[in-house]
Amino acid sequence: MASPAHDPGPALDKDGVRLTVDDAIATVTLTNPAKRNAQSPALWRALTEAGRLLPGSVRVVVLRAEGKSFSAGLDRQAFTPEGFDGEPSFIDLARGGDAELDATITEYQEAFTWWRRSDILSIAAVQGHAIGAGFQLALACDLRVVADDAQFAMRETSLGLVPDLTGTHPLVSLVGYARALEICATGRFVMAEEAVNTGLANLAVPADQLDGAVHDLASAVLAAPRDAVIETKALLQGAIGRGYEAQRAAERAAQGRRLRDLAGLGE
Repeated sequence: MASPAHDPGPALDKDGVRLTVDDAIATVTLTNPAKRNAQSPALWRALTEAGRLLPGSVRVVVLRAEGKSFSAGLDRQAFTPEGFDGEPSFIDLARGGDAELDATITEYQEAFTWWRRSDILSIAAVQGHAIGAGFQLALACDLRVVADDAQFAMRETSLGLVPDLTGTHPLVSLVGYARALEICATGRFVMAEEAVNTGLANLAVPADQLDGAVHDLASAVLAAPRDAVIETKALLQGAIGRGYEAQRAAERAAQGRRLRDLAGLGE
């Protein structure tokens, strides 16, 4: 009788973040549904650690959340004089020097940057509310599949702040400057249908089909050769900052590398 397969368990499970790895697919799950997966510096450090723990076998990273909401944004405890235990409060940060403030925000942003690494493709599975930092975390991923009850909102401006967790660049790239400004300045909700129509989301499905749709998308990505996906992702990422002729040259260079590899002539 065959012994049951060994379940290595989660590679990380702390501060509201769980990382599991199944060969080529890693899943990062926000695990505090009681607080609608509100975010804190500890959660951001855990997300950063999850990115560093990814084994080389991983090609697709799925970001999902337990409960009815993807993430309600920054935990409101951040706005209290005490802040979070063991963390500088917003008031403390405001009183510090510019270099200290810049370094702290840079550390927070690291939780949102690794999702766009060229060696992986990241997919956010979004249900319910994705507000503020939650919206920016979904924007950190390459692709977004949303449940039909998804509601995005950028509420930082309404609180007297600005979006500073790397969300402004992808938002403008996806929906254009004018719509991005309107979304941020008003703090209004962007519902699932509008998200798909404006390019903010790739696909909207009924909530009970969200996991299946994400799995199907991940499987389709894995069906293509890894190096071709990596080269294509890098090529498309660079297109925003290149002119037409520069992009043509980048296409030629990338294709040359692929042809040499396929012919066994790569370095």
